[in-house]
Amino acid sequence: MNRYFLPIAVCLLAACSKTPEPVLLGTLEWDRISLPAEASEPVLELDVAEGAQVKAGDRLLRLDDRRGQARLAQAVAEQTQTEARLSELMHGARPEELDAARAAVAGAEAGQIEAQKQYARQADLAAKQLVARATLDTFRATLDRSTAALVSAHAQLDALLHGTRAEQVGQADAAMQAAKSAAETLRLSLAKLDVRAPRDGRVDALPFKPGDQPPVGASVASLLVGAAPYARVFVPSDLRASLREGHKFVLRVKGVDHDLHAHLRSIASEASFTPYYALTGDDASRLVYRAELLLDDAEAANLPAGLPLEARPAP
Repeated sequence: MNRYFLPIAVCLLAACSKTPEPVLLGTLEWDRISLPAEASEPVLELDVAEGAQVKAGDRLLRLDDRRGQARLAQAVAEQTQTEARLSELMHGARPEELDAARAAVAGAEAGQIEAQKQYARQADLAAKQLVARATLDTFRATLDRSTAALVSAHAQLDALLHGTRAEQVGQADAAMQAAKSAAETLRLSLAKLDVRAPRDGRVDALPFKPGDQPPVGASVASLLVGAAPYARVFVPSDLRASLREGHKFVLRVKGVDHDLHAHLRSIASEASFTPYYALTGDDASRLVYRAELLLDDAEAANLPAGLPLEARPAP
């Protein structure tokens, strides 16, 4: 009996000493793009349905742009106004403006001459005590006002003759550039009210329907992109050092009756859920590193996200 017991015991011992094959648990995922609402405007229409395949640039839905169009029209009007002001300053005064300024000077000179004559008459009468002192003061004030008006008219004519200052032109040019930038910003914001696909993909969700008004920043559409899904798994610390990008894996996905194949796309350089001070002793065995395994089989492109799976290193 001992003759048969020894081989069986050796076989059992060898089986017990064999290292179990590592199994990585995870779920099937897709790269996802979320498209936010650029403005809180009602949804006017949906151009696609959930599950539809779209190309980069295809419009997915449209938000109401009437308020944006009104703001853009106002900004364009302000830009036109600043451009006209800059052009006016750069071209200088028109001949008609110069003629009007010269006429104003001539009128001010005539007014001053007349005020001087009136004041001189009143001064003679006041010296003979034929008019009150207050009357003379009134004519003196009139003469002073006419002199000030003449000085002002000469200053305005000189300003037109000497042209625009460089500082004024610079300020007008800066105002025009600011108005142009504001209008361009509004154009870009207005274009984003037509929500378009940034990449080829499949429409995963359209959470808002026509008539809904999403808040600013809310996701109005999400796309699943990429040629294939990936498996998100967690690698134990004792296996982490032996894995490199491109490492092959065999996957068993729930609901699929045969194995699928994948390769390691990326793996985290730091452990998950474990603080740095626990990286010694028995705690090290509990460390896990998040990894992504990209599926290589063409049929995987039809699999949905969220399916549980098991991954084993390929032999």
